[in-house]
Amino acid sequence: MSSFVLGFQDIDNTKLQEAGGKGMHLGELTRIAGIHVPDGFCVTTAAFKKMMAEIPEMNRLLDKLSVLKVEDRDRIRELSREIRRCIEGAAVSPDLRKEISGFLPEEDRAYAVRSSATAEDLPGASFAGQQDTYLNIIGKTAILTHISKCWASLFTERAIIYRIQNGFDHRKVYLAVVVQEMVFPQVAGIMFTADPVSGNRKMLSIDASFGLGETMVAGLVNADNYKVHSGKLVDKRIPAKQRAIYALKEGGTMEQAVAQEQQHRQALTDEQILKLAHTGRKIEAYFGCPQDIEWCLADDTFYIVQSRPITTLYPVPEVNDQENHVYVSVGHQQMMTDPIKPLGLSFYLLTTSARMSKAGGRLFVDITRQLSSPASRKAMIENVLGKSDPLIKDALLTIVAREGFLKLIPDDEAAPGPGRRATGADSPVANDPAIVVELMQRHKVSIAALKQNIQLKSGTAVFDFILEDLQEARQALFGAQNMQALMAFFDASSWLNEKMNEWLGEKNAADILAQSVSNNITSEMGLALLDVADVIRPYPAIIDYLQQVKADNFLEELLPFNGGQEVRDAIYAYLSKYGMRCAGEIDTTKARWSERPVTLVPLLLNNIKNFTPGASKQKFEQGLQEALQKEVELLSRLRQLPDGEQKAEATKQMISQLRNFAGYREYPKYGLVNRYFIYKQALLKEATQLVQANVIHEKEDVYYLYFEEFREVVQSHLLEYGIINKRKAEYMVYEKLTPPRVITSDGEIITGKYNREDLPAGALAGLAVSSGVIEGRARVVLNMEDADLATGDILVTSFTDPSWTPLFVSIKGLVTEVGGLMPHGAVIAREYGLPAVVGVEHATKLIKDGQRIRVHGTEGYVEML
Repeated sequence: MSSFVLGFQDIDNTKLQEAGGKGMHLGELTRIAGIHVPDGFCVTTAAFKKMMAEIPEMNRLLDKLSVLKVEDRDRIRELSREIRRCIEGAAVSPDLRKEISGFLPEEDRAYAVRSSATAEDLPGASFAGQQDTYLNIIGKTAILTHISKCWASLFTERAIIYRIQNGFDHRKVYLAVVVQEMVFPQVAGIMFTADPVSGNRKMLSIDASFGLGETMVAGLVNADNYKVHSGKLVDKRIPAKQRAIYALKEGGTMEQAVAQEQQHRQALTDEQILKLAHTGRKIEAYFGCPQDIEWCLADDTFYIVQSRPITTLYPVPEVNDQENHVYVSVGHQQMMTDPIKPLGLSFYLLTTSARMSKAGGRLFVDITRQLSSPASRKAMIENVLGKSDPLIKDALLTIVAREGFLKLIPDDEAAPGPGRRATGADSPVANDPAIVVELMQRHKVSIAALKQNIQLKSGTAVFDFILEDLQEARQALFGAQNMQALMAFFDASSWLNEKMNEWLGEKNAADILAQSVSNNITSEMGLALLDVADVIRPYPAIIDYLQQVKADNFLEELLPFNGGQEVRDAIYAYLSKYGMRCAGEIDTTKARWSERPVTLVPLLLNNIKNFTPGASKQKFEQGLQEALQKEVELLSRLRQLPDGEQKAEATKQMISQLRNFAGYREYPKYGLVNRYFIYKQALLKEATQLVQANVIHEKEDVYYLYFEEFREVVQSHLLEYGIINKRKAEYMVYEKLTPPRVITSDGEIITGKYNREDLPAGALAGLAVSSGVIEGRARVVLNMEDADLATGDILVTSFTDPSWTPLFVSIKGLVTEVGGLMPHGAVIAREYGLPAVVGVEHATKLIKDGQRIRVHGTEGYVEML
């Protein structure tokens, strides 16, 4: 068999490196019974490599290309032109000419000549439209010329930039060329076996127009769109199709106008639509995933000219039955929507009692049973998820309004869902701050015992010990007294907001009343870093040194400096209390501040720049005074109302309860993250042993194993390394995905919207989580360590978790894309008195860095100024 040319019948899914993505898929399509694929052959990557090797200056040009970044547009454009000129100018070798001629018939026929790259039509990167296609090419000389043009198209400016953005090495992507007999269709188009907009895997979407499919690719026409669900035509849109592209007999193509009487005619009949949909489902079943299929209709026969995986769909959460399910994103509740590595997912799953599913490296709660019961549905939508996130509420209302989507069940069969109170949590707790102190002390004793006892374990005993200790962690999180303390805060906050609004017209009164409370471990963390800045401030040489620091060993490098010992001790003391925290801390595998202390350096430098000595005490005292003044003001106004004394006394009790328990809201997660870090340190010791035994390459490889898999590897010292590489590749794909708030088991993403008609023109709607109005410069920050803040700035970011708190001391307001009323970012914004609006869709793209904005933290919207 030739190494340079393969017929479609000789290509299967083992031939990606020879035939490229398009060629491989065409070879596979020919194996599906009943699928019509125009005949053809593939000029393999071996021919491309041979051609590249024969161009003397190619290595020099690729060396220049390999060091360029996306920003180097002019240089990319220049090199692109030079490389393509070299390729198109290179003669096709005589042996290749001969082989290609052997696949072509004596008489001249029309062919499509299409690029097929090895990094193309892959599950994680489609590369769609990055290389060139030429239609209706007639004659051997023209075909050879266009094969060279396809080779050259691997180095178009757009293809080069796409590879740079997706991390593909220019030298390791090769091009095959598909040469396929032309079909001269009456109608052509594209079929997606899953709806590319909603993600619904049961909704098949077909675009169709007259002539060649290039009309749609070129954007020349609004195509018909047909939707087929479960074998039934459920929707069709028939716009005017004014232009079409047709093949010319002498070669090439021509654009022409569609006759007036034909423009509004349905391109496919209903019968043809259902027949094509059946073909699509057949192809999807063969490849095992949703497909993007190019098709054409000629003489009442559908021909398939390409099929590739749809790479933009969010994965469907795992499900074990055929029922409809509804899932809500955990990341949107936890203010961390990045993907989580398998070991991190394991710890969350081992800790929670909720019904969870994994998808795209994220966790989703299955709330189907709660939505299937009328009573629990109302509680879930109105009081739990809906109150926390209006976009989730609107999405869930859309789902439950669909007739027949969910089977109704009796209320007593509905399972507890997220936000459901633990047994005993409804019992009132005494309004006594000593309860919080006692709970915190219990945590500390438990953590100290864990640190001591886990050191005595090794091998699989470490894993068994962790599983045992997690029982205690769950009790700490979900035990009755812990939940009572948390609910005391939630209940007081709700009562105060509701009653002050009803009695005095005062919105979100609890926001100010909860400022500067005691025992808030997260807000104390932000203030404590101000104190560390105070220690550094008197030493200019250390400040200069810190501005150059890049590596984590900087703490040891401090010692020779005047004040170095004092500064190092202050940072170590901070790390001993808060070093288990980091951005995205619910993923155990993320590097903690103790592991990467350099993360704190930009925050310390910000504090030195923006504050004067003693700022932590001043900020706390300012918040406390504002809270006390608000209490006095509210009580005074209440006493002037009918039954004023009674209302004032009830309010005073609730303010006391709020301030006694508000700080504890942050402690259980701090305790859990503390535990996770101790587990992680013990497990990394086992990973180090596996590295020494040559079982794994580096200790971080264990992050790509689930907890039980990790245990098995420690026990057996055996590992199929392909699983690590596969999961690393999957994680890179997951990083590019945006997780939905709500998704169904059909893969349909339900997007909610804010039902707000009272906003100023151009304002961005969100959820009000911390009262007040502030105007200032927006700083769009995606990574905490990149923050360069000045006093008065407003932080705009995707999401925040407790680790972002040190930045909160520097800002005057907060805007996030993700969030709710009770996640940590909202609680700390209220604690610090920062006006905040969360759940602002696409805030980091719509708000430009440096733009002046006004944050309406009481009403829940952001104005661009």
